[in-house]
Amino acid sequence: MAHVVMYCTAVCPYCTMAERLLTRKGVAHIEKIRIDADPQALSTMMEKTGRRTVPQIYIGDFHVGGFDDLTELDQDGKLDPLLAQ
Repeated sequence: MAHVVMYCTAVCPYCTMAERLLTRKGVAHIEKIRIDADPQALSTMMEKTGRRTVPQIYIGDFHVGGFDDLTELDQDGKLDPLLAQ
């Protein structure tokens, strides 16, 4: 199973929905980086992704994007192969 990293906040409903989807797909561990608890993490996220919103999800080295992007990958049948890497 690929390593999954998610930039998130404590009160983000899209972060929660992304975590639920990934858990249903068999992801046992998601490395969560809380940008609301660490201002430097927000800067790092913005530098890496060019985005300010959460969640920002990485599967391995691949930047998925946010919850909508994750859902689209799943609907297109591309999420499972990505997670299997």
